[in-house]
Amino acid sequence: MSLSASEEEDALAERKMRFLFALRSKGVTDARVLTAMERVDRGHFIKGLFADRTYEDMPLPIACGQTISQPSVVGLMTQALHILPRDTVLEVGTGSGYQAAIVAQLARRVYTVDRHRRLVREANEVFLRLNLSNITAFVADGSFGLPDQGPFDKILVTAAAEDPPGPLLAQLKIGGIMVVPVGQSDAVQTLIKVTRLEKGYDYEELRPVRFVPLLEGLGLD
Repeated sequence: MSLSASEEEDALAERKMRFLFALRSKGVTDARVLTAMERVDRGHFIKGLFADRTYEDMPLPIACGQTISQPSVVGLMTQALHILPRDTVLEVGTGSGYQAAIVAQLARRVYTVDRHRRLVREANEVFLRLNLSNITAFVADGSFGLPDQGPFDKILVTAAAEDPPGPLLAQLKIGGIMVVPVGQSDAVQTLIKVTRLEKGYDYEELRPVRFVPLLEGLGLD
C-alpha cells in the first residue's frame, strides 16, 4: 500500500528530526552547525541505490571510489573549526560537496578542491542548483592547497594524511585552525585540530576516524 503525499511528507519530516537528534547525541552541539545541517539536505548529494539511506548516520559510497562522510563526523569536523561569518575556508577533498555546502552556510567564502574532475563537476551542479554562490570548486592536487587564494582562516581536510601537510599548514593564518585526519593506515586514524600560533602550531587529538587516503596528483576521472 503506497503512502499519500502528506504521509510521505510526515515520514520525511520524522526522518529529518531523527537525523538531527542523532547529531546531537554524537556531540554536535553548536547551534549554528546544527542549523546549517538542518538547512542543507544530504539527499541532494546522494544518488542511486543509497538514496534511501540519506538520513542514516553512516558513510556512503559515491563516484570515483570515494565516500560521503557520516553526518556526525561532518558535524564534528565543522564544529571543531569554529567558523566565523567573515572566514575564508579551504576544503581539501570536495567529494560529493556535502561538507562544503554546510561550511558555506557559516563562512564568507569557501574554496574546495578535489583531484577527481567528475566529483568537482557534479558538486558544482548541486551548488548551482542550491544557489550556493560563495563556493568555488577546483580540480587540483589538494595536498598543495591553493597558495594563490590563501592564507585561509580555516582549512578542512577530508582525506587522511600521514602528517598534517606542510603546504597546508603554511597557508593557515596566524590564529587559524585546520582539522585533518592523520594516520598511516585505513584502520588507525585520528582527527587532529591544528591551531597556528605566532610561533609554531598547537595540536589537539579529537577522536578516532576512518577516511580515504590523501593522494597526490590528479585522478583519472
